[in-house]
Amino acid sequence: MKQTGIQDRSTEPRDRPAIDVQDARGGEIILRSRRQRTIFIAGLVGFVVLALVLALAALI
Repeated sequence: MKQTGIQDRSTEPRDRPAIDVQDARGGEIILRSRRQRTIFIAGLVGFVVLALVLALAALI
């Protein structure tokens, strides 16, 4: 029988920890360090600046 490169996932060992359904569905962003918070806020600010630049470019 020819193999297609797709592995049967039921035979793979599960190295990942089990996560409770309620924990997996939560949309909470956990930013523990100052560096993580800074990068997250910079990303949000960058997105807003990009939106403003694109909106201004559309007016020209």
